[in-house]
Amino acid sequence: MSNKMWGGRFSERPDEIMEEINVSIDVDRHLFAQDIAASKAHAAMLATQGIITASDAKNIGKGLDTILSEIGKGGFAFKRALEDIHMNVESRLSELIGPAAGRLHTARSRNDQVATDFRLFVRDVIDETDAALAAFQQALVGRALEHAGTVMPGFTHLQTAQPVTFGHHLLAYVEMAARDRGRFQDARKRLNESPLGAAALAGTSFPIDRHATAKALLFDRPMANSLDAVSDRDFVLETLSAASICAVHMSRFAEEIVIWTSPLVGLIRLSDKFTTGSSIMPQKRNPDAAELVRAKTGRVIGALNGLLIVMKGLPLAYQKDMQEDKQGAMEGFAALSLAIRAMTGMVRDLVPDEARMKAAAGEGYATATDLADWLVRTLKMPFRGAHHVTGRIVAKAAEGGVALHEVPLSEMQAIEPKITKDVFGVLSVESSVKSRTSFGGTAPKNVASQAKAWAKRLEKERKLG
Repeated sequence: MSNKMWGGRFSERPDEIMEEINVSIDVDRHLFAQDIAASKAHAAMLATQGIITASDAKNIGKGLDTILSEIGKGGFAFKRALEDIHMNVESRLSELIGPAAGRLHTARSRNDQVATDFRLFVRDVIDETDAALAAFQQALVGRALEHAGTVMPGFTHLQTAQPVTFGHHLLAYVEMAARDRGRFQDARKRLNESPLGAAALAGTSFPIDRHATAKALLFDRPMANSLDAVSDRDFVLETLSAASICAVHMSRFAEEIVIWTSPLVGLIRLSDKFTTGSSIMPQKRNPDAAELVRAKTGRVIGALNGLLIVMKGLPLAYQKDMQEDKQGAMEGFAALSLAIRAMTGMVRDLVPDEARMKAAAGEGYATATDLADWLVRTLKMPFRGAHHVTGRIVAKAAEGGVALHEVPLSEMQAIEPKITKDVFGVLSVESSVKSRTSFGGTAPKNVASQAKAWAKRLEKERKLG
């Protein structure tokens, strides 16, 4: 008995293990909408080119619509014996419309078919991710405007460095998300070429119109080389690369939330919506959503690494190894989607402890740089000299266990006689942040201006759709 799929060349059924390792329907069933869309475009083109009859094309289209509806309603029986989404759809189409279904596969191969389906799927993922990142930015911008003047400690090396505003800190992630969106958009531009019609690897002798199918599927153009068309997975790698960088940004922010919500730090609080308790310690409030965002990043980066390893040694053209391109990527994209939505929710939910933030902003002699700048600006000292004088005053403050602005003027003058009482005007955290008016600086008026500009830009994007 010949194998139904392979025709007369094979006379025996594959071994059970061969079937198990070869089957992909458990994963590529998620491509059903893309597969049906590509098949409809292909059938319509075949009819236009006179390769199949208009009647057959019409029946194929109706049958494919029926299958799309069946799958959408959960009434479609996927069969593992048919291996993949392509053969499952074609088999059901044959049941619905008879022999005409067999004409659908004219002038194409599963090689160009799956490459087309997956490009369409990844393109949809990019569009969905862009929308999610825009919502994340909108949430950040709203909170940044709300807290444009809320003082908090800025850190380097996780040590108190200089005072900043909470709004300024949040806008940093708006900028990161903008770069993420740019990377996804760049990937989309390079992705948007159609492999359909490349067939197995060499093209086809049928007079097909690849430009027509590319246009129907909203691709910019058909891919120019049939070998490249069926064997390229750069579009997945590039999108996973963008996803990995984006996931790292989410993880960095999540890590900050974990730190900030610790009672030892206490800069922000999350509500019950984004925290969990302990089964044994009733006092606990754990930032599990943030912790899981950190962990999801591993899935995204792992998907990129996994596919790079799959592709690294493959000669042209299609190899069955490429069947492993989808599961990890789909899981990675899903993990990123969940992480972005969770971070968006936490941004909207978090409540900063403004009093604690302000107090923490002044700890660790955070306005020391302001003192050094005052010495340079007012006393015309070289910065290196001012740095040395400031260091000695900080040491004096530490010796006395007082804040920098609490060091008596006489003790400062013992170190640098030219210092006047005016120096105290720059040593408060409020004065510090207000003075940082350089472009991109943390001054509240800068932050408010940037937040408003971002809000306007995002609203314009939303209206343009």
